[in-house]
Amino acid sequence: MQDAEAGIVCVEEGSAGLARLNRPKALNALTFAMIERLEAFLHACAVNPRIHGAVLEAEGKAFCAGGDIRAIRDMAANAPDEANRFYAAEYQHNWSLACFRKPHVALIDGSVMGGGVGVSLYGSHRVAGENFRFAMPETGIGFVPDVGGSWFLPRLPGKTGLYLALTGAVCDRADAHALGLVTHCVPRERFAAIRAAMVEGEPADTVLNALHEPPGNSALAALREPIDRLFAAPSLEDLFRGLEREDGPWRDFARTTLDTLSARSPLALHLTFELHRRAATFASLKDALTLEYRVATRLIRHADFAEGVRAAVIDKDRSPKWTHASIGAVDADLVASFFAALPAGDVPLVDH
Repeated sequence: MQDAEAGIVCVEEGSAGLARLNRPKALNALTFAMIERLEAFLHACAVNPRIHGAVLEAEGKAFCAGGDIRAIRDMAANAPDEANRFYAAEYQHNWSLACFRKPHVALIDGSVMGGGVGVSLYGSHRVAGENFRFAMPETGIGFVPDVGGSWFLPRLPGKTGLYLALTGAVCDRADAHALGLVTHCVPRERFAAIRAAMVEGEPADTVLNALHEPPGNSALAALREPIDRLFAAPSLEDLFRGLEREDGPWRDFARTTLDTLSARSPLALHLTFELHRRAATFASLKDALTLEYRVATRLIRHADFAEGVRAAVIDKDRSPKWTHASIGAVDADLVASFFAALPAGDVPLVDH
């Protein structure tokens, strides 16, 4: 399964399966073909008794900027069934990774966002290099944090997950390690040594524990008090009001956060808030992915997604004109409609 032109290289070497994302000029944004190859790679590793574990890494400065949103926008407009298949394949791979019973070591340096989180987070070992940057910035393009974001983000300490989901705030490796998003912090120059050890069949825990370097204090952890208090609001409207009224030592944080949220898609904010509200009822990642599929396949057809992608990666003016002027203009029935059962049925996620 070696096809660099398809954006990914997958090989079996010694005791390890090795996969490398290889679209550095596109920040390794995921295409349909890349996801299909990753899924086939993971299955091959799972069933081969000679393979003791898998390693995922990336070419270039970014690990993975997420899904190829320009391509998804085009698919949604011109081939909506193909767009549905993209999300079905992506979410299936997220679930397959969560079900993978061998060590899976993701070597992450640079940006990891959206879909890039989905192909790495659910593995057993997530290793952050010194340039690690995590974000779920989807509300800024009129979308929602998906790939299981409604599963893992609400399970972060306090209200940190909702804060990250709504604002798209960036975590460095100290933040991510404190939150449990990554398991180890290792300089990128040692990634080759990790790969070589996996090829030799050495236990992943032994290798990574020996190379781990404490990342220092988390700046995000210092914001837990205002985040936990303000983002515990029972509604999105109450959250905005709380940010507007905040005074005292956290006033500047509240104003900055409010400005950030005010620039996001009002519809996407409501959908994200509702996904997190419903997260308490999820029994597993599979439940989260099932509901996210309903929302995602509808939202990519909405004008806000097309406009958000236009402003971010096509015209790059960073000035999207959202359908709704404010969160107060978003009708509750519209939000509810995104969660309704799909006429064609829910995404068929297969257990491996």
